[in-house]
Amino acid sequence: MLGVTDDGEIKGIEITNNLRSQIQTIARNLDPPISVDVNDVDGVLVIDIIEGVNKPYSTNGKFYLRYGSNSQQLKRDEIRKFFQEEGLILFDEKPNVDFELDNDLDNNKLNFFLDKARISQVLEKKDILDNLYLLKNGYLKNAGVLLFCQRITKFFPQATITCVLYRGITKYKILDRKEYDEDIYLNYHNAFNYIQSKLNTEFIIKGGPREERLELPEDALREGLLNAIAHRDYFISGANILVDIFFDRVEITNPGGLVKGLKREDLGKRSLSRNNLLFGLMQRMELVEKVGSGIVRMERGMEKYGLKKPRFDINDNWFTIIFDRPLQRLSETARKTPQKTPQKTPQKTPMKILTELEAKILGEIKKDPHISRIRIANVLKLSEYTVKEYLEKLKHKEVIERIGPDKGGYWRVKKDYE
Repeated sequence: MLGVTDDGEIKGIEITNNLRSQIQTIARNLDPPISVDVNDVDGVLVIDIIEGVNKPYSTNGKFYLRYGSNSQQLKRDEIRKFFQEEGLILFDEKPNVDFELDNDLDNNKLNFFLDKARISQVLEKKDILDNLYLLKNGYLKNAGVLLFCQRITKFFPQATITCVLYRGITKYKILDRKEYDEDIYLNYHNAFNYIQSKLNTEFIIKGGPREERLELPEDALREGLLNAIAHRDYFISGANILVDIFFDRVEITNPGGLVKGLKREDLGKRSLSRNNLLFGLMQRMELVEKVGSGIVRMERGMEKYGLKKPRFDINDNWFTIIFDRPLQRLSETARKTPQKTPQKTPQKTPMKILTELEAKILGEIKKDPHISRIRIANVLKLSEYTVKEYLEKLKHKEVIERIGPDKGGYWRVKKDYE
């Protein structure tokens, strides 16, 4: 308003056509131009400016932001942050000029993705990437780098996953720590296997064979981990995804609060993605759902186990999902589970159930403990990437272990699986 002091006192102003014209000229000269309504109200010139949809707006090549009653010119880093927060610069859509397709692309990982996504490989590699909207000006976009890089830390040190096991309910005493720094798909699998290896197993008896299951629903944990990978803010450096396992809970934390336009009360009802291109690739691999039902599936998974719904700790910089562990129920189960069979022989820990592919790989290792990953891939007609993933699964299930280095070492099959 013109004609009113900062203290709110109405002084009035001479309103002329020339003054009106000057105001309209200023609005038109902004980049991009804006529309304003100018009205005379009892000697006060009221200028109505509707919030623009093409933010940000500049004048004479400079950008300003309103702080209270003052307007301050934005500095370079503030301009970049503003563009990021408004979703005008998307991390996963940005071409990575440091990534060399011929040297840095892991073809096994690309082929694995194409198999999972059921995409024909009859076209040339660059044509396939172009059809997936992963190339721009000859460079691979960051979404592709995250999935198909040989080692993620070469390009994004912040894109790792750190898993930590603590004693008790605080971070005072660390019992174990692992950091996974391959591509995001392997990081996801390795982190999930780590969680499985550190949680307890329940034995459920319902009048038939004893059922073995993890103390927390696997589907809920998977959703929490995938949510962190798909929705984290990869622009935030110096911070990665954290999986913290305490005596009473599991916390999965990713950098970046709620996506702009999403409120806390919208969780489980609406879905907005910070990384649409990456999210789409994960959907093609059947890791995530487009409808944004991850929160609902986590809640239903916990309810099915008779546990509390996951809790959320959210601020501008972090998003944490908290799964409360069923401590009381587990302790009761442990007290009620007999330590000996009726014949008073020690109760043997049940063997892990192997998938068909795990059993085939184990069979090749039994034939030749010195067999290489490449050799297994050739014999079973699999990608080396797939073999690597399933070898990790067999190690986490404590079916096999690696003795010695990758070159010159060998596989040892655990006694129960010989």
